[in-house]
Amino acid sequence: MLTNGLQILPNNERQVRPLASLEPEVQREAWQKAVEEAGGKVPSGRIVKNVVQRIMERTQVPNTYQIGEVCQILVKDNPELRGKGGCWGIVSAVNEFSCTVRMWDGEYAVGLQHLKSYNYLPAECEQMREICDRISRVYSSALEESVQKFLESLGKLNRAYLTDLEEKLLTVLESEIRE
Repeated sequence: MLTNGLQILPNNERQVRPLASLEPEVQREAWQKAVEEAGGKVPSGRIVKNVVQRIMERTQVPNTYQIGEVCQILVKDNPELRGKGGCWGIVSAVNEFSCTVRMWDGEYAVGLQHLKSYNYLPAECEQMREICDRISRVYSSALEESVQKFLESLGKLNRAYLTDLEEKLLTVLESEIRE
C-alpha cells in the first residue's frame, strides 16, 4: 500500500536513493516537495532527484576549485561516473555547483560532491596536465584494448609523476602513434 493515512510513501529504491545525501529532517522536506511536484501522487525517482539537487544547491558552499587543479573522482551515487571512481582529472572549468574535469578519455561535468582535491603544488598540477595530455593523445588513437587499459590505469595513479618504467612505456606508445 502506498499511503499511510494522508502521507504518501516511496515504493521503490530510485525514489529513496537521492534522499540519502540529505540530513533526516531535510529528507522529509524534500519528499513532501517531490510529492507536491508530482501532483499529490508518488513522485518518480527523477522528480525526487531534481528536488534534492535544488536543495543541495541552495545549501551548498561556494565552489573553491581552481582551473588546473588535480582532483580525484568520487563516484558515490552517480551512475554517469561509473568506471571513473578513483581516477584523477584536471579541472578545466569552474561552475557554481560543479566543475568540468578533463580526463584521459574526455571531459566530464562533475558535481562538487563527486570531487576531492589532491592539493598538489602548482608544479605538480602542471606535470599532471602534461601527463593527461600525453595519455589523451595516445588513448584517442584507437590502439589495442590492452593499451587502452594500461592508459586507464595511469589515470588512476595517486601520485603526480610516472615511474621510469611508466614513462618509458608511454614514450613507446607515443612513438607508435607518430609513425
